[in-house]
Amino acid sequence: MMAGLLFARAGCSVRVLEKHADFLRDFRGDTVHPSTMEVLDQLGMLDRFLQRPHSRLDRAELRLAGREWTIGDLSHLPTPAPFIAMMPQWEFLDFLREEASRWPGFTLEMEAPVEAFIEEQGRVAGVRLRDGRELCARLTIAADGRSSIVRDGMLPVETLGAPMDVLWFRLAKKEPEGDSLRGSVERGRLVVLIDRADYWQCALVIPKGKADEIKARGIEHVRSIVAEAAPDLDLSELDEVEDLKLLSVALDRLTRWHRRGLLAIGDAAHAMSPIGGVGINLAIQDAVAAANILAGRLARGDDVDPLLAKVERRRLFPTRFIQRAQKAAQDNIIGRLLAPGPPLRTAPLPIRLFDRYPWLRRISGRFVGLGIRRERVRSPMVSPS
Repeated sequence: MMAGLLFARAGCSVRVLEKHADFLRDFRGDTVHPSTMEVLDQLGMLDRFLQRPHSRLDRAELRLAGREWTIGDLSHLPTPAPFIAMMPQWEFLDFLREEASRWPGFTLEMEAPVEAFIEEQGRVAGVRLRDGRELCARLTIAADGRSSIVRDGMLPVETLGAPMDVLWFRLAKKEPEGDSLRGSVERGRLVVLIDRADYWQCALVIPKGKADEIKARGIEHVRSIVAEAAPDLDLSELDEVEDLKLLSVALDRLTRWHRRGLLAIGDAAHAMSPIGGVGINLAIQDAVAAANILAGRLARGDDVDPLLAKVERRRLFPTRFIQRAQKAAQDNIIGRLLAPGPPLRTAPLPIRLFDRYPWLRRISGRFVGLGIRRERVRSPMVSPS
């Protein structure tokens, strides 16, 4: 959606195809980071964005070995919005749709699942929809997530692996809390709590491929796991296995993001681990880079195929860097915490250091909040009229 907005803003004729009839899918990426709000500020949209319903997080806390540890602080970031905005993804997408609709070149088509690409003389020339229609385009951008059709043999994928999956659910809050992201850890038990104002959005992190086994043991078993890690939670609303929504965690990336007439960005190009909640924000940065490099030339009628590799080169470094950090955290911290063993008596040294030194918490907050090589909007803008 952001790519569609930026290309239409530059004077291109854009058609965004959405598979579903609406954006209402729960437990999608809901974390809008400071790097994304910087982009909205550069576009003159930040104030309107912040009028949409959201909550704000400016620190991360971890409950481990019987006490709370503070491991991240975003409040000192030199940016227009030094916090994470917790906004349902359907609200964010609707906001982008509304903003993009100001430009006459933008069209959004709902219930338009893509079945295949149209190829002519070795070049992608458009897409074929499930209803049989064919739409031709000078450039097709695949931003259709980790199950993108570009991954069905069109472009090669490198799998990095993940030792975990996530069961999402929501719980009522006993009382108002501060603006923080919380994690509760015991040996073999890891629960992440995202403050959504009037309820907790909860993630139970489990070993890879164990979801069916855990669900088969019933909801009482799940409640006992959660209670061991986070004994202060009100579990009364967690009363059916159907309340649990599985996220099969993947960490991978395409080894080539483009072909003539085709560019993949976002999760279609690189599936991210949920660690840090960076997926949607990295995708926004991809869209900004693609528009900076391609949109003006495309609007003038130039051939942009030779520039597609430039987009990949621009975005490959931050993708690799962040995925390496996520894999290190998965393998060296989360994987070990999920393994059986004696109860945790104290926190690992890095967590103790983050808790003790505020400047270290600010470093971790900067990495999560602003990322690596954040983009600045440089694509042209035509008058909305």
